[in-house]
Amino acid sequence: MNSTFHVQCIRADKINAGMPALEADTQRAVSPFEFLPGWLFYAPVVVQSLLLGVRYGDLRLPLVANPTIELSGMVGESKHDILSLAGPQAQKWIAPFITLTRTDEPVEEQTRQAQQTLTQAGLQFPLVAKPDLGCRGAGVRLINHPQQLQDYIAQFPQQARFLLQQKAPYQAEAGIFYVRYPGEKQGRIISVTLKYTPFVVGDGIHTLQELIDMNPRAGQLSHLYLPRHQHRLDWVVPQGEEFQLAFAGSHSRGSIFRDGNRYITKALTQRLDEILADVDGYYYGRLDIKFLDIHHLMAGTDFTILEINGASSEATHIWDRNTSLWEIVTTLLRQYRILFEIGARQKRRGYRPPSLRSLIRAWRTERRLTRHYPTTD
Repeated sequence: MNSTFHVQCIRADKINAGMPALEADTQRAVSPFEFLPGWLFYAPVVVQSLLLGVRYGDLRLPLVANPTIELSGMVGESKHDILSLAGPQAQKWIAPFITLTRTDEPVEEQTRQAQQTLTQAGLQFPLVAKPDLGCRGAGVRLINHPQQLQDYIAQFPQQARFLLQQKAPYQAEAGIFYVRYPGEKQGRIISVTLKYTPFVVGDGIHTLQELIDMNPRAGQLSHLYLPRHQHRLDWVVPQGEEFQLAFAGSHSRGSIFRDGNRYITKALTQRLDEILADVDGYYYGRLDIKFLDIHHLMAGTDFTILEINGASSEATHIWDRNTSLWEIVTTLLRQYRILFEIGARQKRRGYRPPSLRSLIRAWRTERRLTRHYPTTD
């Protein structure tokens, strides 16, 4: 797509600064499919995967598409381990982080040690805390000061790892799905999702709860927002003040996703080719990024990578409110066909797929840990 693609308007507000203006909500403020059970969409994927397993003679091929990542990033992958695959050039584009383990030491001592490690790494508040194992925004919190850090550590499960990552300097956020076949230098971006942070604007009259209830989208998802702001629901939001309803960039946590595929450019693709060539063994998955504004993103400049996700990634533009059920399913089927193709090439290169038993074991471990993570911001 031409890099001179015209963007009519960019949001200048603080919360979604740099994003293309979000069109006003109509009668369809929420996708009719966004919160339906996952099996509805993945049942056809399972059927196709079984057929592809027969065709290639190995159902486990997706587990070796990214051979340097545990189970290719299908489940139970370590954020720390994936980000640590980045070489010196790729590291320049990744938000710096440290990784810690919750121990049985006093929480105050662990907090002190964490602050010391942060200082040594050159990191400072605000930070983003997130579990090392987990997906869909589970356990993600914004940490603004030491007391919040201490609270996070206190609520984290014993002997589990978590990351403290420098909060990106940008507000705009996107998910970019990238694929590259083994042996090829150039990859493709097959999906761009623009992630809008939900917020309400005060009028000096209505309380926060009333503003949420009156909002076309937030009112339908109040079960996601109200529990996070229990102590502020009776607060009358001042005239013109924007109040952020969610922090984690996951649609299941309340973020607003829009199809951004029209913003895919050659310049952005080439930049990701350069970066991901320096991430050992990475061929398939979604990057979660923050960027200055849509023009710079299209030019492949001024963005920061927050996470590098593997084989279980979704092309999340499918959760745009206007995406049809047919497009959701066909997009997922296309993803998994590519995943099998890459896995087949990796196997021919000598990589041996892990067992399905190891996949089930990792899924159980991640599921068990997720139940005990702190609540998500």
